[in-house]
Amino acid sequence: MIELRHLRALAVLRETGSVVRASERLHLTQSALSHLFREMEQRHEQALFVRKSRPLRFTSAGLRLLQLADQVLPQVAQAQRDLARLASGQAGRLNIAIECHSCYQWLMPTLDRYRDDWPEVELDLASGFHFAPLPALVRGDLDLVVTSNPDESLQGIHYEPLFGFEMVLAVSRRHRLAERQWVAPEDLAGEVQITYPVERERLDIFQHFLDPAGVEPAEIRTAELTVMMVQLVTSGRGVCALPNWALHDYLEKGQKGFVAQLQLGEKGLWSRLYAAVREDAREQPYVADFLQTARDTCFGNLNGIRAV
Repeated sequence: MIELRHLRALAVLRETGSVVRASERLHLTQSALSHLFREMEQRHEQALFVRKSRPLRFTSAGLRLLQLADQVLPQVAQAQRDLARLASGQAGRLNIAIECHSCYQWLMPTLDRYRDDWPEVELDLASGFHFAPLPALVRGDLDLVVTSNPDESLQGIHYEPLFGFEMVLAVSRRHRLAERQWVAPEDLAGEVQITYPVERERLDIFQHFLDPAGVEPAEIRTAELTVMMVQLVTSGRGVCALPNWALHDYLEKGQKGFVAQLQLGEKGLWSRLYAAVREDAREQPYVADFLQTARDTCFGNLNGIRAV
């Protein structure tokens, strides 16, 4: 018998490209997921994918099951949404604010997909760069805030982890640090740091890297858009810290010859992105489904992120 959990596991394996990353997405141990795949192969009496292949290659049997997964899983998900709408008996409102400039890259596709699934939910999107969105969430002015800086002092707020990501440093290929694998805070003491125009305490490069080491950059320069930041780096006007997925797109689009990506610290600087919602609203079907849609969109489109 083919089970939904089997199809889901195989689909996630295709998306992630490895059993290790698939187990993180599915919140299973690696051995448990390997056992699940062995169980499937024993049932069908043939291998489903080629172990240790790079990139991962599926057998004819595996491809057939993936074809079935692509047909069945979306239908099951839609049926669950329909049932949730019938159970709730109401529409709803999602006023969303983001504290992450580069998040538009995945948030807009998420909203487009969500509108198709929940046409009766009123959606609104605001930038959280010029006001404090989390207190507005507490007041009820907002319904969801995308943030990497949870404020645990606020009562009645639940922070739902979306994914983990690495902050990396972008430097010009002509920069003195360009050939390094990673940089220490002291390496950036004489550099112009290019950032988004938000408060210093909301930037990971300061909060978790420079400030704990007591390091001050030579100058701080701001830019509204990620593309502007990358262009300033390319022209040698400074360095900037970006989420790995945001910089990856520019490197893939022909910037690799002009921009180098460096690790912040020997072990890297990892952070998490959260969706903040009020405790009394987190079980609403349309809220829970937005969180799932956001995760699916992120893991389907962003490079270098990991499950948390």
